Amino acid sequence: MRTVKIGLFVILIGLMAGGCASSMSGSAYSRKEARRVQTVDKGEVIMVREVQIEGTKSPAGAIAGGVMGFVLGNTIGGGSGKNVARAAGAIGGALAGSAIEEAATRQTGLEITVKLDSGEVIAIVQGKDEKETFEEGDLVQVLRRPDGTARVMQ
Repeated sequence: MRTVKIGLFVILIGLMAGGCASSMSGSAYSRKEARRVQTVDKGEVIMVREVQIEGTKSPAGAIAGGVMGFVLGNTIGGGSGKNVARAAGAIGGALAGSAIEEAATRQTGLEITVKLDSGEVIAIVQGKDEKETFEEGDLVQVLRRPDGTARVMQ
């Protein structure tokens, strides 16, 4: 019974870690981005295509999966067989946990190519936002930060 409780706790921690994925949408800002100066350029959208933004690959998913695999491996066999089951469970769980975290945090994005009023052509990838759509010919603003990050806004 104690093993089941530990396993459920590990699953809960893994789900919470996966739920903390940040949005890559053009309308979402992190705390550290707030109150930062951004340069605004105006331009016209010349191309939009849907892309996939890969998910997070942090140690959290692998650790949670590894612990869960170890706990499940602990319920199998006895003696030296139990040690093999623990090791196999930990390795398999770590691989599965990492893959689950990446898939759960993967998101659909847009690659938006903009011809700025200055004549410069740039492309920015950002998360797809249901509230904000982009089409060829749309007039937009590009917000750029000194660190090189940017976003497209209507």
